Amino acid sequence: MFKPVLTWPLGGALLAIAFVCAILLVKPIGVSTQFVIADTAVWDVINPDIIITDENAKSGYSSPNAYLNKSGGKYAANAANPLNYSFVFVLAMMGGAFLSALLKGDKPQNKDEKTMPAVWRNRFGDSAKLRYTAAFIAGFLVLYGARLAGGCTSGHMMSGMMQTALSGYIFAAGAFLAALPIAIILFNKKG
Repeated sequence: MFKPVLTWPLGGALLAIAFVCAILLVKPIGVSTQFVIADTAVWDVINPDIIITDENAKSGYSSPNAYLNKSGGKYAANAANPLNYSFVFVLAMMGGAFLSALLKGDKPQNKDEKTMPAVWRNRFGDSAKLRYTAAFIAGFLVLYGARLAGGCTSGHMMSGMMQTALSGYIFAAGAFLAALPIAIILFNKKG
């Protein structure tokens, strides 16, 4: 089996190269908006009146939903034609994560370690239901917060900092100031 040799410095350098290429060749990376686009594409199947072809709109589409209609109907247009660069990028990220999992050389010795890391098991026990429920709630909160903030960590922090945007640095500081104490509280057995 192929055993890749990928250290965190090499991984970080490859990630930086990917971000620089994206910024120079297409646009800054940001992915949370694509969840809105996917939701809207499903919503449009259920309610075809949510995306309207509109010659007067800057994007050619509009929506009765104010969020989808902002920026001249940009989100409505993306949901009407979801196979754009950003949406394909998100699909490619999922495919890349799957490929990485297949190629990873240091597999856990048992399947329990793969689905429930020891740090979780030591703190919260062996309940898979609790683990998956907590992961779902955490993912929901992160995505909800990303949409409230107008973007996710890849857009605000990583792409923002690479473009030397002050808001990127402020977001990064806020993210770490919130994440570190929460991790210490959740995973510190002494507490």
